[in-house]
Amino acid sequence: MSETKEPQYAPFLDLRDKKGFARFGLMSNQTWHDDPKRLAFLLSRYKFVAKMLSGKKRVLEIGCADGFASRVVRQEVGHLSAIDFDPIFIDDAQNYVEERWPIEFAVHDMLTGPFPGEFDGAYCIDVLEHIAPENEAKFLQNICASLTNDTALIVGIPSLESQEYASEISRLGHVNCKKAPDLKMVMQQYFDNVFIFSMNDEVVHTGFTPLAHYVFALCCGKKSTD
Repeated sequence: MSETKEPQYAPFLDLRDKKGFARFGLMSNQTWHDDPKRLAFLLSRYKFVAKMLSGKKRVLEIGCADGFASRVVRQEVGHLSAIDFDPIFIDDAQNYVEERWPIEFAVHDMLTGPFPGEFDGAYCIDVLEHIAPENEAKFLQNICASLTNDTALIVGIPSLESQEYASEISRLGHVNCKKAPDLKMVMQQYFDNVFIFSMNDEVVHTGFTPLAHYVFALCCGKKSTD
């Protein structure tokens, strides 16, 4: 069949014929295969970040993995640089960058030093829990060194309370999960204002943090390093 029954859907066929179908990345593909609903959670986290950083001129994503959800943030900001320390994921992400949604993907390990440039917004989703506690200060200091003074940084991690229900593969990489008050205390070392949000499934709220599966820290007012 070459035409849709309702004419407003004809552009769907045009896009298919001209550009083909979009695909998942390495990590998002595995998620779709194993636990499809988790993609809703992932995209909801990125939407929260996108709305909080909306209007920022230059934004840095730390730990983008396959970059599948990064486009959600790119939709709201002027420029997005997305980095990951694993070249396999960055190579995959670069394969489906589109002219309409330009994203600068780069290999960089934030433990080795700041990422070049100055950014007025930054975020890391599902990253800090993979950083060994003894490396946490260096990781956060290098992030802050990449940021302007009027920046906003968003850090999202699974709560420590949630780990009782985490899959075995998740627990293997989660070496630094935190309770919400502990995440706030850590981020207050680097920012004057830290606002904590809870998340359960795809819902972000300000509810009772011990019952949150996931927690966000929205950090503003970078402290001086002098």
